[in-house]
Amino acid sequence: MRKYFCGVDGGGTSCRARIVDKSGQILGEATTGSANILLGVELAMENIQQAISKAAEQAGISDLSNLSVGMALAAAEQKDAWLAFMALPHPYQHVTLNTDGYGACMGAFNGENGAIVIAGTGSVGIYLENGNQHVVGGREFPISDQGGGAVMGLRLIQQTLLAHDDLRTTTALSEYVLAHFDHNLDAIVSWSKTAKPRDYGQFSPKVFELAVQRDELAMELLQGSADDVERLILGLNRKGATQIALMGSIGERIVSWLSPAAQALLVQPKADAMAGAILMAHGDHNLYPFPR
Repeated sequence: MRKYFCGVDGGGTSCRARIVDKSGQILGEATTGSANILLGVELAMENIQQAISKAAEQAGISDLSNLSVGMALAAAEQKDAWLAFMALPHPYQHVTLNTDGYGACMGAFNGENGAIVIAGTGSVGIYLENGNQHVVGGREFPISDQGGGAVMGLRLIQQTLLAHDDLRTTTALSEYVLAHFDHNLDAIVSWSKTAKPRDYGQFSPKVFELAVQRDELAMELLQGSADDVERLILGLNRKGATQIALMGSIGERIVSWLSPAAQALLVQPKADAMAGAILMAHGDHNLYPFPR
């Protein structure tokens, strides 16, 4: 029976799955919706299975029991969510689960020692050292995840409301947000009651766009996120990390906003989180509880 390996990278915005054979050749790849297990293990599993099924269809694989799956998922550091997710039924031969940050770090250094800061919808810093895991941040939005797109979006909403009340300067960015909600403050308040991290994160591209045009609010928010990312970088350095890969949709674009000291610690990742998850599929990387 032929065996295949699947790596899943699941964050607050999207879930990606990649299937390879024993030689590492990529056979199929697909993307679906959020796979943050703290937002619902059933929904996360549904999106994960859809992504894997689409990738398997590309690969010409009909028997999913031939798949050994490594899952690098947002919020997998939460014990109750981890246990609830692992209790769900699935058709795969074997499932290994760890955090999306762990998968990213495994991929960035091909399973060897090294550190990553991932700033996407959320954020986390991880340093893998001889099998030991040092973690900073990453305790989920809104109490943590500084430097990520969700926190940036939350701050943007807060500052937009202040601008509306003439408590700070109105800018093109705050006007953009108000227009997004048809200048209806009640709509903003109602939206905030059910908004998920990805909903807040949707505004981050506009922050980058207007920061280039020197919009006051955009530059303030972007520098604040850069300071948060730098805090994670320097925190890992104090734990012994000398090579740190900065990853994620925010992290990859914010390098120029970091200090020279932080930039000097950065290296390019060797591969992505799906590659790290595939390495997890080859072994046992469940590692619960995670040391901090």
